Amino acid sequence: MAINFCSDNVSGVSPEIMAAITAANDGAAMPYGQDEVSARLTAQFAEVFETDLAVFPVVTGSAANGLALASLAPPYGAIYCHADSHINSDECGAPEFFTAGGKLVPLDGEDCKIDPAALTRALDRSGAGMVHYVQPAVLSLTQATESGTLYRADEIRSLSDTAHERGLSVHMDGARFANALAATNASPAEMSWRAGVDVLCLGATKNGAMAAEAVIFFNPDRARETGFRRKRGGHLLSKMRFLSAQLEAYLADGLWLRNAGRANARARELADGLAALPGARRLYPVEANEMFFELPAPVRAAFEAAGVLFYPWPRLGPGVIRLLTSFETTESEIQAALEIARRALEGRERVQ
Repeated sequence: MAINFCSDNVSGVSPEIMAAITAANDGAAMPYGQDEVSARLTAQFAEVFETDLAVFPVVTGSAANGLALASLAPPYGAIYCHADSHINSDECGAPEFFTAGGKLVPLDGEDCKIDPAALTRALDRSGAGMVHYVQPAVLSLTQATESGTLYRADEIRSLSDTAHERGLSVHMDGARFANALAATNASPAEMSWRAGVDVLCLGATKNGAMAAEAVIFFNPDRARETGFRRKRGGHLLSKMRFLSAQLEAYLADGLWLRNAGRANARARELADGLAALPGARRLYPVEANEMFFELPAPVRAAFEAAGVLFYPWPRLGPGVIRLLTSFETTESEIQAALEIARRALEGRERVQ
């Protein structure tokens, strides 16, 4: 059986979430979010995040990011993001589509984290107030980043302060937000609105849900248009109870943090084992459940032959691969993969 490190999206559904979907299937319920499960979500999220808020469940992360950004940026707005962020490199123009023309402005920064100086320079040169230029509107942060690294709460606060001082809103793509919390032991509030985040797109699909994301506004007054945008964008589900049930079970009893903690733990074991291989090079710190390694050719070949699945990542260099662990990844799978790698290098040494 293959060992799949291609993505955390390859995992199945948490039993607790599958049970919640089954329970929601019992009998009839009102459509379009008027069901009892959906009615409970706002209070549940408010308790977890320790503040009043508005919540909009959607099916995909691209829809969540697009709807959030459309609620924050006008068509002539500039959205500042890291050059390697998901909204800039992996969403097929969805943010531009949902915002009806908002312009993504990519910024640099090591380990896929926005450099505060780069943000300041970009805002200084933005042409704010001049009719010939797109107008600064949103700062978008990704947590965890596309390299698997993390923003700490004080880093988010520093960037958010800069954005707010210039009149920008702050959006966070939190597809792996739970992994960041599990890795840092920060509270959901500390890592979001208390650090200056205005809108969080909370991902669940990569961490145990079937298909569920939540757009969270920490100022409900700013969400007045979002319900209409969600409907117009084709993301208001008629049978919303099945989406809401996933999110309710995801947060209940800390399931989201337990799942993320398991994924993170397996990532540390895999990263430590790969880093110990002769000729292996780790490209970024491994802080959540994603890693990038340059591995010797015999190891890559042995992985492919044995059914250890990964994505090649040639834009970071020849021989670089990306690996992710999920809440379903087991210690035995990690040890099996590392044993395959070690044997591949032992075989090379015997040949030499």
